Amino acid sequence: MAKTRVLVEFGMGTSLRRADYTEAAKRAIRDALWHNSVNMAELFDFPKEAMIIDAEIGVQEPDAVNADALKAIFPYGRPDIRITKGGLDIDKPGGGKTVIANAAVIVSFEMEAV
Repeated sequence: MAKTRVLVEFGMGTSLRRADYTEAAKRAIRDALWHNSVNMAELFDFPKEAMIIDAEIGVQEPDAVNADALKAIFPYGRPDIRITKGGLDIDKPGGGKTVIANAAVIVSFEMEAV
């Protein structure tokens, strides 16, 4: 059986005041998840636990993101989180910054090729 991609969703999240990279990343993942109302596991008659979830998060400071906190967002499946340099930091007048995170959430299953 081969890992077969069945869904890709994209999201964006921000931390407007606290410059919290983990919070911005969480919001980006939720944004991506809320775009999708199709239950992929049911569509393919698989248990939800069989979902292979690859989430890639882009932020300006990848080391400032708590990957375990991101995994906790997914109610089922096997999430794997990859955090890379990306997103944006926007300087605010008077100091501080707004953090923008981008997320790509990819759902796959182990499936036979037809």
